Amino acid sequence: MTSYSNNNDTTHTNNSNHSNNTDDGLNASNRLVSESCMDLFLIEMVDTICRTTTAETDGDSDAIFYKLETLGYAVGQRLVERFTKDRPRFVDTLDVVKFICKDLWTIMFKKQIDNLKTNHRGVYVLQDNGFRWFMRMSTDVGGADSAKKAMPYVWFPCGIIRGALASLGVPTVVVAETSNLPQCTFQIKIVKQQ
Repeated sequence: MTSYSNNNDTTHTNNSNHSNNTDDGLNASNRLVSESCMDLFLIEMVDTICRTTTAETDGDSDAIFYKLETLGYAVGQRLVERFTKDRPRFVDTLDVVKFICKDLWTIMFKKQIDNLKTNHRGVYVLQDNGFRWFMRMSTDVGGADSAKKAMPYVWFPCGIIRGALASLGVPTVVVAETSNLPQCTFQIKIVKQQ
């Protein structure tokens, strides 16, 4: 119980909500993160990794790719572990990719992938016409310059996709490309096990 006093008026507030808490002591609503906070976090994370890695490796974009993709990979694995624990196992690879396009994308971006294409030989193309992390992105020149500067921001979601698929038993290589912001295309190639 906390008491506040102002000009002889006293207001009492009860700050103990222990009866509505979950087993681990956190209220379920406290587990959510603001969407704008996540957007800003991603921008700052990519910028920081680009700056620190550039200083360490003399501007090596492969090192930046590796760090961002590895972080995304770990996040993708954890997301899938959390959101598939109560689901039945997936029957085939197409079902796994559909899960990524519908369920995981909705969890991350509040929308489904706009287009899914496959050649039925282990290659899937996911197209997001309004990729959320590109919505507020632009440069003075625009066009190809914007797409080039946006590339580090797709390496993290490439890792998320690859980590999610690996956690579901589908080893892949994920490549992203963008030519016209905010559109983004992710190409997933299934790696054959030997």
